[in-house]
Amino acid sequence: MKLAGPAAMVLAAGYGQRMRPLTDTRPKPLIEVRGKPLIDYGLDRLRAAGVSKIVINVHYLSEQIEAWAQQRKAIHIEISDERQELLDTGGGVAKALPLLGDAPFLVINSDSIWIDGAEPALGRLLHTWNDTAMDCLLLLCHLDRTVGYDGRGDFVLSDDGRVARRTSSDAGAMVYSGAYLVHPRLFQHAPSGKFSMNVLWDMAIREGRLSGIAHTGKWIHVGTPDAIAKAERALAE
Repeated sequence: MKLAGPAAMVLAAGYGQRMRPLTDTRPKPLIEVRGKPLIDYGLDRLRAAGVSKIVINVHYLSEQIEAWAQQRKAIHIEISDERQELLDTGGGVAKALPLLGDAPFLVINSDSIWIDGAEPALGRLLHTWNDTAMDCLLLLCHLDRTVGYDGRGDFVLSDDGRVARRTSSDAGAMVYSGAYLVHPRLFQHAPSGKFSMNVLWDMAIREGRLSGIAHTGKWIHVGTPDAIAKAERALAE
């Protein structure tokens, strides 16, 4: 099933504490890599995927994100205001649901950079979506395809595309690479207020409705100031 003209949410409200001191005076999504704000890398991917509308949540240094959004005329952007309370990765999306519509929508981290393989990653998510079999579809990446990431991975992916949590004995664990496609129905039993998206992903795992695809390019994790140089080298290559 190919989803045409989906809406998307970009998560841009966090403090970016690991990026200090760069984030003392500007939000992490506006930190530049190769002269381009991090958030613009994701925006370009969304536009190429045919996204019709983007919702961006704001909290920390929100006026800078809003000023950036006002300069982007090529796509419709709406702001989800979290100035009163930072709602985390799940609560932020739940608050924005009235702006995102009733169909499946994309969610990306504003600091995610990925290099596509033969087919664009977001296009693969949209092509892979199966409304009868899944409530959420994650973009996952094998560890050897990551740049600037030093963790052990988050999930394992079965041959049929189902996702489970990584255990200590799992070889071939994969990392969540900051992009997913989700149906609003996943939020029907979500907690109120602030919560992590992991709460709903674990719920979907228990019900057999969390799926994933393996990224065929590279995923660049820009988590600290030192990671910027690694990201720039990877992009230059």
